[in-house]
Order: sequence, then C-alpha cells, then structure tokens
Amino acid sequence: MSRRRQAVKKPLAEDAKYHSPLVTRLVNTVMICGKKTVAQRIVYGAFDQIATKNPTTNSLEVWQRAVDNVKPRLEGKARRVGGATYQVPLEVTVDRQLALAMRWLVDFADARKGIPMKEALAAEIMEAFQGQGNAIRKRDDVHKMAQANKAFAHFRW
Repeated sequence: MSRRRQAVKKPLAEDAKYHSPLVTRLVNTVMICGKKTVAQRIVYGAFDQIATKNPTTNSLEVWQRAVDNVKPRLEGKARRVGGATYQVPLEVTVDRQLALAMRWLVDFADARKGIPMKEALAAEIMEAFQGQGNAIRKRDDVHKMAQANKAFAHFRW
C-alpha cells in the first residue's frame, strides 16, 4: 500500500444532454478503449428507449431509482487472520456503492447476447428499476454472503 498522500478526487463534469454527473459516470463505465462518443451514443440511446417505453416517467429518474435499487449496503472483504482467510462483512462506502451498481448494470447488460448494447442496457435499467433482474440478484447474493459471515465481524479493523 502506498505511503504517499491520498489522491485528490476531481469533481465529475456534467454530461451535455442531461446535465447530470451520474450520467457522465455511466458513460465512463460503458466506455471501452477511450471511445467516449460511442459510449454516449449507447447511453443516450438506452435513455431514449426508456423514455419511449415509459412516457409518464423521466428516464433520468428511472436511472436514479435503478442505481439506488442495485447499490449494495454490505459486502464481504477477505481478511487473513492466523493463516485463515475470512470474509469479514463491512459497510460499503457511498462511492464504492455507486461504482459497483453501475459496473453490475453495465456488465449484465453486456452479457445479454443477440441484442444491441443500448437495448440491453435499457432492459437492465428497467429491470433494476422494477426491483428484479441480474444486478438485483447480484446485490442480494453479496448481502447474503455478508449476512452468512456475520460471525467474523469482530475481525474488522
């Protein structure tokens, strides 16, 4: 681990269309090999599809609720104690909650084969908004693992 000073977090710029740093973060999560315009096209296309499927709700609000539904509150972190490795349940920081939620949504959308990425991302966001889907299942698995290892909570430091 580095003994230098803590890295300074730069504020995230707002995106051009929705003026939201959360959307910028999603674009950066979707982006591969620095192709930001391709990632923006995917994200904005997914938001347009959400808007056409649900004309009564705002796609930005749907995205916000989907991320809130997927965020993990607890996770198990591996700790070595006396030659054994234990999964110690720890509370997840706000920044890591957001990073994990977005990564899970994008990864599970990417795993849907046979449909374009913007349609897959829109479908994954809608399922997370409704409280179902692969990302919600992943969050529940992480929570179950943390609950199952609650006995090792005294190893946290």
